[in-house]
Amino acid sequence: MANFTMADVKKLREATGSGMMDVKKALEAADGDYDAALEALRIKGAKDVGKRAERTTAQGLVAQSGNTLLELLCETDFVAKNGAFIELAQTLVELADEVRPADSEAFAKADLGGKTVAEVVQDESVKLGEKLVVGRVGSLDGDVAVYMHRKAADLPPAVGIIVSYTGDAEAARQAGMQAAAMRPKYLDSAEVPSEIIEGEKRVALETAKEEGKPERAWDKIVEGKVNAYFRDFVLLSQTSVLDNKKSVKQVLAEAGTEVTGFIRFEVGQE
Repeated sequence: MANFTMADVKKLREATGSGMMDVKKALEAADGDYDAALEALRIKGAKDVGKRAERTTAQGLVAQSGNTLLELLCETDFVAKNGAFIELAQTLVELADEVRPADSEAFAKADLGGKTVAEVVQDESVKLGEKLVVGRVGSLDGDVAVYMHRKAADLPPAVGIIVSYTGDAEAARQAGMQAAAMRPKYLDSAEVPSEIIEGEKRVALETAKEEGKPERAWDKIVEGKVNAYFRDFVLLSQTSVLDNKKSVKQVLAEAGTEVTGFIRFEVGQE
């Protein structure tokens, strides 16, 4: 029988994140040689990561630090609420707030304790036994208000919003809550791509023709369709959840507040 102790098992589990039986088998195969067992488990872990490459990462969390949001994805909600996973996300978002990467691809190359972010994430993937992916990462300048939303009490935030603003912090935070609930894609109508607007116009016009609407009404119908799109997907144009007789822009103006940008991440949603 291989010569190793429970202390060796414990040490090896902590070093690799492997299960009890895998650790014991590695030590037995290595005749109790800790270093050889450690290497074998790391090789096995690397192979397992490769096997997980095609798995779906539909769970995870959104983390926030300073002016930055970061999405960290995993395969199951079991890992999403794991303390090590949550700690990794916070470490990553704090680094992202320092380096302000252009995107997740650039962030993957950032240094974190002598390793790249990509390497650190892969190491944690080996320990947790699931595919982990840094999703979106984004930052805003200036003062920001933050709103983080949990979809279940036992899970970390799955929706995160930061709002850059001037004026009243609470009014800006309420705009963030609006964004969490109503899923806007743009801050104001000027940000909506022209091809989207033209597409809405074409649909409205063709629908009006097929329904036999009088030609004199076409322009008004098309305008109404575009404005309806704005109310659905433009934050400042949305009807305020605080006062359904006013737009978000009007509510902010009454509070002496201007929202200059927002970032909204929701796990599993683009």
